[in-house]
Amino acid sequence: MKYTLGYDIGSSSVKAALLEIATGKTVASAFSPSDEMQISAPVPGFAEQDPMRWWQELISATARLQSQFDFSGNDVAAIGISYQMHGLVCVDADMK
Repeated sequence: MKYTLGYDIGSSSVKAALLEIATGKTVASAFSPSDEMQISAPVPGFAEQDPMRWWQELISATARLQSQFDFSGNDVAAIGISYQMHGLVCVDADMK
């Protein structure tokens, strides 16, 4: 059986869903963290979050999916990602 894995990386949490390709049925869904992620506003009109926190919560949401339904990376045929509207993530030479 093959599945699609979807992530919605929002400002409050990372949502994840695993769907069976043949039927479109959602076999597992999860989100992380259980409380909202912090947004800092260093100056008026700015909103910042730590991208490493998004990554940590994506890992956590994936682990929660795997606790609900046994699957591996080999079972996933495609991954879809939705991200915050109007978000900008700058990276350095080391892609961090």
